[in-house]
Amino acid sequence: MHICIIAPEKFPMPGDGSVEICIWAIARKLARQHKVTVLSRKSPGLPESAEVEQVRIIRLSSGSPERYLASVLAFLEEQRFDVIQVDNRPLLMAAVKRRQPHTPVLLFLHSLTFVPADSRIARSLNRADLIAANSHSLQQRLSRRFPGLSKVIRVVPLGADLTRFSPLETSEKLHIRSLCQLPPVFTVLFVGRVIPRKGVPVLIRAVRLLNTKLPAQLVIAGGGKPPYIRRLKQLARRLGVSVFFTGNIAHEEIHRLYQAADCFVCPSQRHESFGLVNVEAMASGLPVIASNIGGIREIIISGHNGYLVDRYREAAPFARRLLQLGREPQRAAGIGLQGRSDALQTFGWEHTAAALEELYRSLLP
Repeated sequence: MHICIIAPEKFPMPGDGSVEICIWAIARKLARQHKVTVLSRKSPGLPESAEVEQVRIIRLSSGSPERYLASVLAFLEEQRFDVIQVDNRPLLMAAVKRRQPHTPVLLFLHSLTFVPADSRIARSLNRADLIAANSHSLQQRLSRRFPGLSKVIRVVPLGADLTRFSPLETSEKLHIRSLCQLPPVFTVLFVGRVIPRKGVPVLIRAVRLLNTKLPAQLVIAGGGKPPYIRRLKQLARRLGVSVFFTGNIAHEEIHRLYQAADCFVCPSQRHESFGLVNVEAMASGLPVIASNIGGIREIIISGHNGYLVDRYREAAPFARRLLQLGREPQRAAGIGLQGRSDALQTFGWEHTAAALEELYRSLLP
């Protein structure tokens, strides 16, 4: 097949956002068997066209969603594809389908962010030949919000690079920790956007409680608005919590932090459609403690490959699980090994690509 994947207009490809990470991983897997073109926005320092790992990348004029849409439509007029996939932008998908009525168009939704319950979005979604959702939780929410869509929504879980995100032997782990300048204490990791809905203040308070029983280091990897980061640093200082804020780290380097940590915490305060970071942590052999919310509960089975926290707005439940893992390294190692095993079985990108390939074929005449 000749497959076109259209990335959102905001970030260039390859990129470090979760949607861009997914597109790039899937495109590379599909390109082993098919001809794959990825459309993205232009970016300074990047060529307008390139072939990387058998994937053709075309970077188009942007600056606004409208200008990017015009660039996409103009490009598609000159090309012929067997199937087109649009990620996370229903309005863009609908415009593409209007211009390419005879080409199957699939919308891959990664969250509810761009699908508010309004009539314009409903009309756009109805134009998709199929809609892929990254979890059953997202599928159910979409079906409730747009009742007529349930028959065209399919679930396609995401994955991780199981080679790069992998556990290290103890000696290698200690070497990585020294490179990251981490102290020799129980190290708790958070990876993600540093925004209020991700629950970092809850995690800082949990580590304060943990510190009364067990010394710990908290690592916050991800970017956020400077005023919010300052407030978090002030909170940590006031509570006496040692926190290392790394800022943004390129995704191709982030696996090193997972490999250096002892535990991963995802204290999300609002619905997560999937929670890609949890899979990356599992693949790295880290025990995961996460909020019992949204699609996360489709990844983490509490007591088996991690722990789910029901009262996730409170610090104490996270602190109790952290203390348990910190005091029982054998339990932590067992949970981490089970997570790695589950990731190998279920959450490789080849599974995601194969599921999408099957959907594409179902749309062909």
